[in-house]
Amino acid sequence: MGLRSDGRAADELRHVRLTPDVLDFAEGSCLVEFGRTRVLCAASVEDRQPPFLRGTQSGWVTGEYAMLPRATHTRSQREVERGRPGGRTQEIQRLIGRSLRAVADMELLGPRTITVDCDVLQADGGTRTASITGAYVALQIAVRKIAATKGISPATVRPAVAAVSVGMVRGVAMLDLCYEEDSTAEVDFNVVMTGTDSFVEVQGTAEREPFSQAGLDELLRLGRKGIGELFAAQEEALGRAAT
Repeated sequence: MGLRSDGRAADELRHVRLTPDVLDFAEGSCLVEFGRTRVLCAASVEDRQPPFLRGTQSGWVTGEYAMLPRATHTRSQREVERGRPGGRTQEIQRLIGRSLRAVADMELLGPRTITVDCDVLQADGGTRTASITGAYVALQIAVRKIAATKGISPATVRPAVAAVSVGMVRGVAMLDLCYEEDSTAEVDFNVVMTGTDSFVEVQGTAEREPFSQAGLDELLRLGRKGIGELFAAQEEALGRAAT
């Protein structure tokens, strides 16, 4: 396999670092780094339900996503100044929420809401996949923390969930695309999986020529390989968490 601009093999993740407990006040937090992409994930627990769940004993897990103005090469306007999140932001928020709810038991959570805020400090491709991977760690820490005080089962969040990007770049299937690769990819996928080897979501697009079944199979193989490595990184980070 030929090396990429950052020296990686085609089937190699960027350097991944998950640092738990980076915030003092959030019930759960994690700084996730995929290469130069850095996302701060913070989980907040509130004893309230969204309106559509009132009258039930079910809880809710959701995600918020934002990119800081200087996360990229030039300053971007804060979305709050525009009055509402943009379409891309809303799409990513929904994806984060779906991914976390795929591994959370709402009945065990009980009548409360956990919101995981994912703020992109620096963006070099894969911000949504890094957000999902770090958000799981923050969520799991939060559940562990409130399990003792609120009588919630530690099994409220099981199994793990993680995500990674894959794509065809110059005809080669590659894992975990940086921005340079993502911006020139012929095919671009985001893969989200749980620790039970099940898919939560596969988002894929051919930017130029359509892709074949064989190409799809290779991209999914790479995605599964990378996510397996991310699960190991999550487990190691949770082992270092204070709770």
